[in-house]
Amino acid sequence: MRDVKPLPGTVAFRLGTLGAIVGDRLARKIAGYGVKPKHAGLMAALEAGVAASQQDLAARMGVAPSLVVALADHLVDLGAIERRRDPADRRRQVLTLTDQGRELLAKCAAAAQEVDEELAAPLTPRQRAALHDALDVLSENEGLPA
Repeated sequence: MRDVKPLPGTVAFRLGTLGAIVGDRLARKIAGYGVKPKHAGLMAALEAGVAASQQDLAARMGVAPSLVVALADHLVDLGAIERRRDPADRRRQVLTLTDQGRELLAKCAAAAQEVDEELAAPLTPRQRAALHDALDVLSENEGLPA
């Protein structure tokens, strides 16, 4: 059997742990806007593409359709997105980002950038660039947007 690293030394564990810490920081920063990171993720997915059905978004985000419905319900209440019947298929609900949603998404992006700065503060400019490059490769490999 090959040598196995202790769990805390694995990339999977480190990224998972850092992800939880950073996710909590971002959640605290955007809580005042009435949203959580998953809401911001749904708005970002809408901004990245054309209007999409709840089913399409669930598949694109890799989450259960019921989660998209719950997130969308909240964002509709905030005026951040709109639901409309698809004229080509009346059974489908199409979601679109509103102007208010774009403003909210921009606030969430600014908050995420603040968290980025806090997280990357101990890194040199070269290390920051290397981190971004590595994350770009990993994200692309998983089919995530850059």
